Amino acid sequence: MTDIDYAQLPVPKFHRVAMIGIGLINGSLAKVIKGKGLADEIVACSRRESTIARAIELGIADRGVTDPAEAVIGADLVVIGTPVGAVGKVAKAMTSTLDRNAIITDVGSIKTKVIDDVLPHLPFRGRLVPGHPVAGTENSGPDAAFDTLFVGRHCILTPIAETDQDALAKVKALWQAAGSRVSTMTAEHHDRVLAITSHLPHLIAYTIVGTVADLEEHQQTEVLRYSAGGFTDFTRIAGSDPVMWRDIFLNNKEAVLEMLGRFSEDLSVLQRAIRWGDGETLESLFTRTREVRRGVIAEGQAFQRQAAVEAAGGSDDRG
Repeated sequence: MTDIDYAQLPVPKFHRVAMIGIGLINGSLAKVIKGKGLADEIVACSRRESTIARAIELGIADRGVTDPAEAVIGADLVVIGTPVGAVGKVAKAMTSTLDRNAIITDVGSIKTKVIDDVLPHLPFRGRLVPGHPVAGTENSGPDAAFDTLFVGRHCILTPIAETDQDALAKVKALWQAAGSRVSTMTAEHHDRVLAITSHLPHLIAYTIVGTVADLEEHQQTEVLRYSAGGFTDFTRIAGSDPVMWRDIFLNNKEAVLEMLGRFSEDLSVLQRAIRWGDGETLESLFTRTREVRRGVIAEGQAFQRQAAVEAAGGSDDRG
């Protein structure tokens, strides 16, 4: 992995940034923008007045509103940070006041659905730069935000064919200023990759913890009392935002179902190996999977993830 000297990279400057949703991800990005002086003003938009008030109190936003149409007035950058299921509704709400030259990006972990839902409401398709910072913790809300969340982590951009190179360059520079390692790919490829690296693991975690929830009370008490590291890791993942993950599975269902099918087939092989005492098959799989783990470590993501976890006092919950 090549170290990047972020201090030498070009830094974008915006007049007004509208944060549609001001939770962990948008809040952390707002902290970066504030800390590095990348915008003259940050406007937070949330359904709850209390969330807006807290964001202003924390210094994450300069002011806030509950109406997306009001939030984007005069903004040259709009960052949509709502659950995927609400993205289309937000885009429709802000279309009447959106500046034609404003750059529109997002932070969702599904890209095809976001593009399909947002594009019909934009005055100019070329200003859309879909994005996905592959970072997060189990915590939510503006209080969970911290400005080092993205350092050393990947951010994937999925520009459409019409995306302006100027808009793409500015969004890329913004994430690089946040410390991210930025790459680009098609939305379809992104959704397939994240289905196996993030969405399926979360689905498995929810299932395993759900199995415990269905145990008889005395068994459940013992499982919780004597939880080992593996189960503890699963419970951290399963502690993620239910609404966010509901929307992810419903809106990336084709890719998730494909990967779930392959996982089910592999699980059946393991089931047979255990039933028939086939230690050779088990050891062969475990050897191959250990090499995959070493590859993750070599990429530096395991250490960067742990650093984010420690900084936030929680654990990763986003793909």
